[in-house]
Amino acid sequence: MYRDTLLRLLGRVTTALGGLALLVTLVDILYGVVTRYVVGQAPIWSDELARYCLIASALLIAGSVWVRGEHMRVALLERHLGHRSRRILLGYQWLLTLSLALAMTWWSWQYALSVSYFTSQGLGISRSIPMMAMPLGFGLLALQVLLHGPRALPRPGVDDAGPTEEAAS
Repeated sequence: MYRDTLLRLLGRVTTALGGLALLVTLVDILYGVVTRYVVGQAPIWSDELARYCLIASALLIAGSVWVRGEHMRVALLERHLGHRSRRILLGYQWLLTLSLALAMTWWSWQYALSVSYFTSQGLGISRSIPMMAMPLGFGLLALQVLLHGPRALPRPGVDDAGPTEEAAS
């Protein structure tokens, strides 16, 4: 199915980008530690870059984690409902998640634009640049939620089905 292929592709791309941001964070922190203890002074921008990259990595992979069912959630009620009630609950959960992701995309976009006149203390760049990770991450989450549709999420460790197949009841 086309949307399942697109979901897998988006998942791989966002996971790779999130992993890259995490790798930059790791290298930056190690660089800061080495310069602090070997040279005696860490660059002022090091901690700030690590913070921004860590936030970006979490936001970039949020959609992929949601589609794979690896986020923290309680599905006890979902597993004990009848078929019709379960479908209604899944539709409600999907609509709520999509609505929140779209709302956060809009609000974080407005916020990122509103801080464009300020520069970050350490990096000396417009604060809008690192803040754009928020609308990008929430937008990718909304896109992946929309593509997934109101289907059951897999239960890692319980279901052998991937994110493209409906999880067993």
